[in-house]
Amino acid sequence: MSNEITTTSNPVNRTQLMAFGVMVLFFVIAPLWVYPVFLMKVMCFALFACAFNLLIGFGGLLSFGHAMFLGMAGYVSAHAAKVWGVSPELAVLCGTLSATLLAVVTGLLAIRRQGIYFAMITLALSQMVFFMCLQMPFTGGEDGIQAVPQGLLFGTVDLSVSMNMYMFVLAIFLFGFVAIWRIVHSPFGQVLKAIRENQDRAISLGYDVDHYKFLAFVLSGTLAGMAGATKALVFQLASLTDVHWSMSGEVVLMTLVGGMGTLFGPVFGAAVIVAMQNYLAQMGAWVTIIQGVIFVLCVMAFRRGIIGELANWLRKSL
Repeated sequence: MSNEITTTSNPVNRTQLMAFGVMVLFFVIAPLWVYPVFLMKVMCFALFACAFNLLIGFGGLLSFGHAMFLGMAGYVSAHAAKVWGVSPELAVLCGTLSATLLAVVTGLLAIRRQGIYFAMITLALSQMVFFMCLQMPFTGGEDGIQAVPQGLLFGTVDLSVSMNMYMFVLAIFLFGFVAIWRIVHSPFGQVLKAIRENQDRAISLGYDVDHYKFLAFVLSGTLAGMAGATKALVFQLASLTDVHWSMSGEVVLMTLVGGMGTLFGPVFGAAVIVAMQNYLAQMGAWVTIIQGVIFVLCVMAFRRGIIGELANWLRKSL
C-alpha cells in the first residue's frame, strides 16, 4: 500500500454535475410556486451549512461556535448599509471581511486544540462574541439593527424588488457553493481529507496540520459570514438570534440531517430544517420537539444523512 497522500485534484464526476444542474434549475424555477423570501432564507442557511460542512465534513473539526461568524457579519453588513450608507454589494463585502477577521483571531486561539477541547473553545469564544453584541452600541442591543435599507445593486438594480433580491441571493449562494466545491476537489481539499482520516499519518508525511486546519477554519468562517451578511439584507434585520449558541446547534443539525462530508447534503438539510421552522411555526414550542424526533429518526435510519445514504446507495459521490 502506498504511504503517500494523493493531493491530485479529483475530476468532477457526472453525478455531481447532474445534481448541481438539478439544484440550480430548482432554485431558478421554484419562485413560480414557492414564496421567494422562504427560498432566500433556505439559500442563506444552505450556504451557512455548506461552510460549516467544509470544516467538519472535510476537515474533521467540530465547531460549536459558528454562529459568531453568521451573526457578526450580519451586524457589520446591516450597520454598513444603514449607517455608512454603502451599496448592498459593499455591505455584504464588509460583513464577509469582518467574519474573516474574526475567524483569523478565533482560529489562532482554538486551532491547536483537538476534539471536544476545540469544540468547547469555539463555544466559549462564540458566547464572548454574543455578549459583546449584546453590549456594543452599534448592534442595538436586544433590539438589533432594524429597517436595514436594501439599496441599489451596483447603483442601478433596486433590491427592494423581490425578484431582484432573489437573483442577488442566488448568485451569492452559487458563488459560495462553487467555491466550496473547488476547495474540496483541490489538492488542499485532499490534504484536509487526509488529516480528517488520519492526522498522525499526515504529520508523519510532512504536512503542517495546524496550518491546513487554520486555513480551513478561516475559509469556513468567511463563507459563513457571507451567508450572514446576505441574510441581514434579505430580512432587513440583524439580531442576537443569529449569534446565539442555538444557531450553532441548528447548523450542526442541518449538516447531519443532510449528510456530513457530502457537497449537497447541507443544502438539503438546511431546506428541511427551514421548512419545518416555517410550516410548523403554528405549533409553537412543539417545533423544537418535532425537530428532535426527526433528528433521532435520521440518526437511526440514515446514519450518513439523507443525501449521504442516497450517495452510498448509488455508489456515487454527492
